[in-house]
Amino acid sequence: MQWVKQDLQQYIQAKEYVDTVIIPLIPFQLSQDASIDIGAFQGEVLTIFTKEIEKELTGRVLLVPNYYYLPSEIKDAEVKRLNLWVKEITAQPFKHVFFVTFDAKWKKHEQLLDGTLIWLPGIKTGDIHSQEMRTFVNDQVNQISELIKSYWS
Repeated sequence: MQWVKQDLQQYIQAKEYVDTVIIPLIPFQLSQDASIDIGAFQGEVLTIFTKEIEKELTGRVLLVPNYYYLPSEIKDAEVKRLNLWVKEITAQPFKHVFFVTFDAKWKKHEQLLDGTLIWLPGIKTGDIHSQEMRTFVNDQVNQISELIKSYWS
């Protein structure tokens, strides 16, 4: 289920079956011209990737809106803010919260997060519509879906 009206109405009716939330973590910055396009590209790929995971695990997963942050430095305040999201989420009957990101900086703060961090090695550039990219996304979706399923048993 995605963060759209129809899916959320369905979630309300079936919330006892939906026990997993996915939160995409996407950096946002305009101050460094050299990395604007890399950040935008990774954001696009991560959005496609998390939507594909949601499709693969339909019925158990809610994909919430992207969480945007300034990448210059992930500070304790950012971790606290993200954990407030988790507190709001876990007020419902969600048992599993997964953060998905290309940003390796989150690994340093992983222990402070109230959920499971899934870090994906970043792709800096490419053609989002290429066969190579589709293959990469499909391979990663299959692997991450299996990882998430392992938390269910």
